[in-house]
Amino acid sequence: MYLAKIGQLKIVWSRELPDTPSSVTVIKDSANRYFLSFVVEILSEVLPKTDNSVGIDLGIKTFATLSDGTKIDAPKPLKKRIKKYRKLSKSLSKKTRGTNRYQKARLRIAKFHAKLKDTRTDFLHKLSTEIIRENQTIVLEDLNVSGMVRNRKLSRAISDLGWRTFRYKKDF
Repeated sequence: MYLAKIGQLKIVWSRELPDTPSSVTVIKDSANRYFLSFVVEILSEVLPKTDNSVGIDLGIKTFATLSDGTKIDAPKPLKKRIKKYRKLSKSLSKKTRGTNRYQKARLRIAKFHAKLKDTRTDFLHKLSTEIIRENQTIVLEDLNVSGMVRNRKLSRAISDLGWRTFRYKKDF
């Protein structure tokens, strides 16, 4: 793909386009990654009806416990890489703002955060899609996530799990 003022971009397709796109939007994130978002008209697919229903209890040790007894563990991307994050952050704080080394350190942290976000979003999207496809009725525990995140002892763990995204975000 060639973009004016940017040049040639190597594309990694997430999936084939079902039809010719009517427009495209180019997005650049803080980690210097480009994303192309295509607008394509498709017919919506209706999922088959099932008689299954499930209740979901969110937790910190296990991400979710379903009413049928299934326990789902979360990847906890930040908890696994907290030492690396502290090292990158310390490295950035020692650099002088505006220098090339500062920009390189800032880019390393941006790539680190992008990897965390991608891991978390991928897990949440796959889990929610699986639950939706298997069940007709879904009952989710009513939590005050924004209030729970204010607790300094739980905030990092809750944010790392992505409860808010799982509960409220309609599309990933």
